[in-house]
Amino acid sequence: MTAVAASWLPLSTGERSVAIEVLVHGPLSRTELARRLDLSAGSLTRLTKPLIESGLLVEVPEAGTPAEVRQGRPSQPLDVVAESGSFIGFKITEDMVYGVVTTLRSEIVARHDRPLTSHDPAQVADLLAEMADELAREHPRLAGIGIGVGGLVQERAVVGESPFLHWRDVPLGELVEERTGLPVVVENDVAALVEAETWFGAGRGLDRFVVLTIGAGIGYGLVLGGRRVPYAEEDRGFGRHWIIDPNGPLTPDGTRGSAVSLLAIPSIRYQVRAATGHDHTYDEILALAAAGDPMPARVIDEAGRALGVLVAQIANFAMPQKILLAGEGVGLMDVAGKTVEDTVRAHRHPLAAPIDLETKVSDFHDWARGAAVLAIQVLVLGVAEV
Repeated sequence: MTAVAASWLPLSTGERSVAIEVLVHGPLSRTELARRLDLSAGSLTRLTKPLIESGLLVEVPEAGTPAEVRQGRPSQPLDVVAESGSFIGFKITEDMVYGVVTTLRSEIVARHDRPLTSHDPAQVADLLAEMADELAREHPRLAGIGIGVGGLVQERAVVGESPFLHWRDVPLGELVEERTGLPVVVENDVAALVEAETWFGAGRGLDRFVVLTIGAGIGYGLVLGGRRVPYAEEDRGFGRHWIIDPNGPLTPDGTRGSAVSLLAIPSIRYQVRAATGHDHTYDEILALAAAGDPMPARVIDEAGRALGVLVAQIANFAMPQKILLAGEGVGLMDVAGKTVEDTVRAHRHPLAAPIDLETKVSDFHDWARGAAVLAIQVLVLGVAEV
């Protein structure tokens, strides 16, 4: 494996601002770039020169401009060299590892998944190294690895706590770096997804943005001023103590009537199993509810109301321009979407502006892409904390 990120570092604060602006919004003309960053032409030239020389940025012809008039540096937009390096992103679940390779602009160019048969940290690191080796055969210019894990991650290197993997204080970054020779960034999986959506997805260009995920648990990410807000309790149980209905169900994971007890996939399956004696997959429960089967329909209706309350409360307090609903549980909207919408309206002021609620049907490769975006931010751009 050949690491290429080192040739791009370190970037000054000004160079980093230019690189991020072009990466996220480019290609951009020098005039537009100077306007966005409030820079003089001379300052912009000084900042862009080392970025071009390092191969991070490139001058590109303006679309539609005849070749004979493509002269003069001010007329040539700047863009990133998206293929100058490749990045691996891994999303680790309880029983699978999902892997992707992305370009510098986070486009997925390869996918590779493997079952996770052991939670032993050394064996997990071995598996990640094997997957990285296999991906490197087709994508030799690997610049680094990002890893997304459900749980508390410290200093983007150590998994302090992961309930799904039953880990405490696991130096995952170091273990994988030792085996691959590549720099590694580890982050909470929801945080990584939020970064990807903020830079390259539904939240691009927005000042206030929220990501709400429903799946094995409930995840939440807040963006203010275009930047994700980190917090010490990240993924230490968001939703387990957010009470939606004090008289709601009590499940093994979550306080009675909490967002997790009402909305998380394991809780929904638990409720249906406890009431009917039959174990169904989440998709089967959604289908049964849509067909009018009484107990699944009741559980899904309660989940829809819970989601509506949660969305309304987030909107009332955070006042985001958009809320992105993602995760493997978003199929709930197909069955209970009207219930969600009606509940949101009931918990908002009658004159409140409508909520821009976007539902993203995705899979775990999107989460893996988020981990790759973290690697791009830290290893290429030198972003210490986003």
